[in-house]
Amino acid sequence: MSLGKILLYYAFTPISDPTAVMLWQRTLCEKLGLRGRILISEHGINGTVGGDMAACKRYVRATREYPGFKKMAFKWSDGSADDFPKLSVKVRDEIVAFGAPGELKVDENGVVGGGVHLKPEEVNKLVEERGEEVVFFDGRNAMEAEIGKFKGAVVPDVKTTHDFIEEIESGKYDWMKDRPVVSYCTGGIRCEILSALMKNRGFKEIYQIEGGIVRYGEEYGNDGLWEGSMYVFDKRMHHEFGAGLEDPGFIQLGHCVHCNKGTNTFHNCINEDTCRQQVLICDDCIQDVKTQCCDRPDCLEVAAELAAKA
Repeated sequence: MSLGKILLYYAFTPISDPTAVMLWQRTLCEKLGLRGRILISEHGINGTVGGDMAACKRYVRATREYPGFKKMAFKWSDGSADDFPKLSVKVRDEIVAFGAPGELKVDENGVVGGGVHLKPEEVNKLVEERGEEVVFFDGRNAMEAEIGKFKGAVVPDVKTTHDFIEEIESGKYDWMKDRPVVSYCTGGIRCEILSALMKNRGFKEIYQIEGGIVRYGEEYGNDGLWEGSMYVFDKRMHHEFGAGLEDPGFIQLGHCVHCNKGTNTFHNCINEDTCRQQVLICDDCIQDVKTQCCDRPDCLEVAAELAAKA
């Protein structure tokens, strides 16, 4: 049985013909039997694909033949093509949808005017030197932080990346503008853009973690400043570092919305008509139709009605 892998990668680089790159990438993935999601714009590429390890290696070699992708870093994790429903390769105005395609500037070196990149050990050093002055700022959707975040991090009240500009312009975070702010996200791509948007809005000392939570977790496991699990956008739903859930240093942040039992597993609310919320539900509660929902009164009512009909 062949070993499968998942690749997570991105590159900010000018692309003069995104459609041509899209067609090339689609053909390449189909040939290699890879599945996942790839977005391409005039600003670069953003992808997560899974498949056989040998096919993934061939994909990396072939993709790096494109001049702008030659130095692109690929993050490897356990998984396979089965973790994705299909292959999707599309051209978009943005490779991360912040709603500011005209504001983002890229050149051959990446995003222009973004935050200072810090390696995992440099993040720890900054905290050692500046202490509580340092602010960790979560660049992900608020839901993702329910199961894991950096210790003491500020988690903006956002459901999608489209919400970030309004959120940082709201004034709620003006107290951070003169402090060292370390932005972070899963693999680093969202913070490439977010850090530039924040600097454009008066945040003076902005950093970003090179390689995101993934690189930091690989380096320090559960012995650093990260707490809990990392949300991932494939069938796995979450990923743990070090020895995982059994690691003595692991801190359980996620809890079932119904019984408060520790869990890292999100489920779609059973109320499909008016609620598409993903919610933390433990293995026991998900077995009962009455608790296959979020904790909104209307959704609890729908679940109870469905249970009565079962």
